[in-house]
Amino acid sequence: MKRNRRGFTLVEIMIVVLIIGLMALIAIPSFLRARERSRTNMCINNLRQIQYAIELHGMETGLDDGDDVSGDAAVWATEIRSGMPTCPSGGTYGNLTVGGDPTCTVEDHILPPLP
Repeated sequence: MKRNRRGFTLVEIMIVVLIIGLMALIAIPSFLRARERSRTNMCINNLRQIQYAIELHGMETGLDDGDDVSGDAAVWATEIRSGMPTCPSGGTYGNLTVGGDPTCTVEDHILPPLP
């Protein structure tokens, strides 16, 4: 009696699972680095937007360099319509002064100098 076997053996299935696991082992760290790099870029763009809003508000209202606008809700209501942006990595923004560079509490989120 001749048997016609169809399907995969346990060894073949285990090899496929092993290959998929190895591919995931390689891909996941790259994905995590890309996600963190994206969060860093988004935070830097937020810092740039905050800086421009503070400078514009300072020119419109006649503020001097070094004046703190962190408690001034009008800056975020008029200059940035969506309100004060938040850091995607959970950091908080500081140094919200006219003429200064805003900062983030996350280590790598640094606003580069203007060219």
